[in-house]
Amino acid sequence: MPHFTVHISEAVLDRQAEEGLIRGLTDAVGSVYGERFTHLVAVDLIGIPRGRRGLGGKPTAQVSPNITLSLREAAYRHPDVPDAPARLISAITESVVGVLGEQVREQVTVGLSATPEGRSGVGGRVA
Repeated sequence: MPHFTVHISEAVLDRQAEEGLIRGLTDAVGSVYGERFTHLVAVDLIGIPRGRRGLGGKPTAQVSPNITLSLREAAYRHPDVPDAPARLISAITESVVGVLGEQVREQVTVGLSATPEGRSGVGGRVA
């Protein structure tokens, strides 16, 4: 199951931004792997209160979206999806910029986390 964790300034999280980010990140996965995977995408938005984010050793008010996508390792090297990591990073960044505006592009960080086969489960069973 593709799972996003997004750490972002709480100040930008309103209903419109929340819905846009959830929809946009889900669509980003669909744009790479196909629409049939979108129903599997989970998104957690974690708001960082003002003064609790720092860059370079100093508190910052920047939006600074930090996005991690956890996905099964094999999905990043699937033969039907060439350049999956690069395509995901680009699609994820574009979805965030589409919601929050061009001014956040240089602040968006994306990390792709790979879960080895047999190291995840659903409903109490290894999946």
